[in-house]
Amino acid sequence: MNHFQYIDGELHAEDVPLAEIARSVGTPFYCYSTATLERHYKVFAQAFADHDALICYAVKANANLAVIRTLADLGAGADVVSEGELRKALAGGVPPERIVFSGVGKTRAEMEFALDQRIMQINVESIPELETLSAVASQRGMTVSIGIRINPDVDARTHEKISTGKAENKFGIAISAARDVFARAAALPGLRPISVAIHIGSQLTDLEPFRAAFTKLAATVRDLRDHGHRIDRVDLGGGLGIPYREETLPLPIEYSKVVADTVGDLGCRLVFEPGRMLVGNAGILVSRVIYVKDGEAKRFLIIDAAMNDLLRPAMYDAWHDIKPLRAPPPDAAVAPVDVVGPACETSDTFARQRDLTPVREGDLLAILTAGAYGAVMASNYNVRLLTPEILVRGSDWSVVRRRPDYEDLLRQDSLAKWQVRSR
Repeated sequence: MNHFQYIDGELHAEDVPLAEIARSVGTPFYCYSTATLERHYKVFAQAFADHDALICYAVKANANLAVIRTLADLGAGADVVSEGELRKALAGGVPPERIVFSGVGKTRAEMEFALDQRIMQINVESIPELETLSAVASQRGMTVSIGIRINPDVDARTHEKISTGKAENKFGIAISAARDVFARAAALPGLRPISVAIHIGSQLTDLEPFRAAFTKLAATVRDLRDHGHRIDRVDLGGGLGIPYREETLPLPIEYSKVVADTVGDLGCRLVFEPGRMLVGNAGILVSRVIYVKDGEAKRFLIIDAAMNDLLRPAMYDAWHDIKPLRAPPPDAAVAPVDVVGPACETSDTFARQRDLTPVREGDLLAILTAGAYGAVMASNYNVRLLTPEILVRGSDWSVVRRRPDYEDLLRQDSLAKWQVRSR
């Protein structure tokens, strides 16, 4: 469910007409709904109300400071994968004791910063990383709580580019090596291995891969305890999918039953890292039609948003529903069109042969379910300006990332010293 609805024929974000925002800030722009963010968090949290659970929002899904603050105010922690994300989480009001630092390539500098902030846990994914973290912690005279991420070799049955739990993926250590790696961690100074972490992929639409992975994780925890390790927490990652095409998908309450069946008797604190599920349906991208172009084989709607604004269709062939901001008549005819952006790439395509009602130059369109992996993956490709982000709450709205101007963009570069001409 989301809070983007037609009211009197105009698409609104909660109580705000999206056309009003477009008139003020221009297009394209991202718009997020506070009510949707809050609802999704509360539904997930309620599913685990009977458990000792911490929900750490995966900042990589949407790193806007206002989005982070909205979730932090509800009690969310944060799952971060870089120093930048860690700084965003802290600035957004997430307490350090509710932050988990994940990722396969943490640098020494990132480890030092994380240790200085006294965050809850660092998830380690390789023996070289384990040894580096031990050295960094020892130099600071500190002992850090760590989780060790295991790779269960479970096929998440999702897109190959967002599958993370198979043996061929770069993430985690082989589950068969868990006992040896925990023994190594326990022997190294500065480390306190207390958690087993797992994450098998994103946008899962079936609960069975979770069941298979969590069953393996539970067996690993029992084996580690049998060998003298104290395991207080299990980090179950994220990955629960959301509907992009009005699919019927597993609900958090159904997911919680799988969790209870597989790891519920371990007596561990449960850590979850949902990202897309919290923010995906809470955001849209609004764009204006520049031209309607009739090609020899098909009709194109050329809009002012491009693949640099929303990369998912080009990168993953992802589907996003597209709606006009002005509701069409109930009996309006539809016809197939390609919805494309202005970037100089054939892959700058949001929809191919999509049945849409008639659209004219200047009309506004909303690309739905764009709150996750949208603005956070944007770039200046083709020297285009980054898209502003708007947060709505009820009848109020605020710019939470402004659109830069070209002077901002040019200031990022400089000439080489020998190219500067004296006047």
